Amino acid sequence: MDRPSRAVPQGGPRPDEVPFATKTQLAASMLERFWASGHTAGWVTRDEVYGGNPALLSVIATHGTGYVMAVSCRTEVHTLGDKFRVDLLMRKVPRRGWQQLSAGAGAKGPRRYDWAAVDLIPTHPAGTCQLLIRRNRTTGQVAYYRCFSPRPVALPALVRVAGTRWKIEETFQAGKGLAGLDEHQVRRHTPWLRWVTLAMLAHAFLAVIRAGEHYEHPAPTGLIALTCNEIQRLFALPTASPNDQRDHRLPWSLWRRRHQARARDCHYRRREATA
Repeated sequence: MDRPSRAVPQGGPRPDEVPFATKTQLAASMLERFWASGHTAGWVTRDEVYGGNPALLSVIATHGTGYVMAVSCRTEVHTLGDKFRVDLLMRKVPRRGWQQLSAGAGAKGPRRYDWAAVDLIPTHPAGTCQLLIRRNRTTGQVAYYRCFSPRPVALPALVRVAGTRWKIEETFQAGKGLAGLDEHQVRRHTPWLRWVTLAMLAHAFLAVIRAGEHYEHPAPTGLIALTCNEIQRLFALPTASPNDQRDHRLPWSLWRRRHQARARDCHYRRREATA
């Protein structure tokens, strides 16, 4: 009796036919497909693994897209004066060259840091290049970003882009905590792909529900806006539960949101008073 043949996935090569590629090569390939589909983006931002790859940065700049990519402290850059390591160049920034700006709202309030930008010799045919430096006043921790933009932009614009990188990390963490993105127990490509797709779909469902609630039913004063975590808790309530249990869950949800709003406001006031 003949053994049944293995089905070949439609729409692309089999997993064992796909050659190895590094993270930066995969990123470049994904961006090329993004642009080939007719989409556009104003900025690209990522961590040191990607910021330290000149080939990837060249691909992004060639398409006229700006980037704010983190780099290590050992990275060397060319200024109008000389060539410096970024950690040594940071020491040459005068005191008046720093500005305190917020990189966006965080779990504990606005993420305020000291920021400075240093002009670099352009490494791409058209556009401006800068080194963006972030310094934490409390801990003294410093981060560096290599920046490119097709046209000159102000420091707050670069800071805003640098702050959006946290959104990527927060999205992955939320997908793991709410939809089990990292809880697959599979060893083959196809089951893994199905699991990840289903987890991402579940997370997207929660995000769409949250966005709709924020638009149609804004949170009143004294309550935090409805979050994906709270929606997941409410959906976890079994539909067959008695009415008294559902009536208990909804007031408990309102109490939790009211308590979180009070704790957030107290924390914000304490941070502002300390600053």
